[in-house]
Amino acid sequence: MTSAYNWESGEGLLGIDDPADWDAAFERGEQRLGTAVIGLAFNCSLEDASPRIVRAMHLPDAGQRGFAFTAAGHAARLNGELTPELFAALRAEGPGGVAEHPIRDTLGFVPFRKLPPWFKRRWVLVTVRNKLESWWLRSGETVEDAWRALRRRS
Repeated sequence: MTSAYNWESGEGLLGIDDPADWDAAFERGEQRLGTAVIGLAFNCSLEDASPRIVRAMHLPDAGQRGFAFTAAGHAARLNGELTPELFAALRAEGPGGVAEHPIRDTLGFVPFRKLPPWFKRRWVLVTVRNKLESWWLRSGETVEDAWRALRRRS
């Protein structure tokens, strides 16, 4: 029910569970649509939430756009998959910006076999980079331990 949501303060918007309420608020030009789309990601099916998340990713307010990308990350976590439209929107935004964490959530929670080709390549890149970084840090710790042992002997 629309009266349960306070669009001015944002109160209750994380509980929004009717895509029609979000659509009506979008038509009215409400300010907290990004916040509400997180609620849709939590409370609606992926098929219902996805087009609204994509639409919210193009809102004029940068903060609300950021919440839309957060909603995409939550959708990946909750459903273990994303729609082709959400994959396309995340790819269009690219890593390194507001989509960095949702892309990482997607790579972490969507099975590799369900990823489109760009995300599979990204998964390989991130996995190799993380492994190399891990080896680098461990080698640094090993050298530091050896240096301490040598200093104790002196």
